[in-house]
Amino acid sequence: MRMAVVGLIVGMALGFAGYFGGFGAFLLVAALGAVGFVVGRFADGEWELGDFLHNREHGNRRR
Repeated sequence: MRMAVVGLIVGMALGFAGYFGGFGAFLLVAALGAVGFVVGRFADGEWELGDFLHNREHGNRRR
């Protein structure tokens, strides 16, 4: 599925949530959509947990 179609579906879902449920429902749908996106990326193998957890032994330490 193309990203434009996915964006259209997400936009319509947020629009319906905002119209029928108010701003709170809009925020809930947006937050759950973001969580679903992240879980989907992990499930597809495009992201790994190690990408977000940096080990200080690799020289990424701030002083």
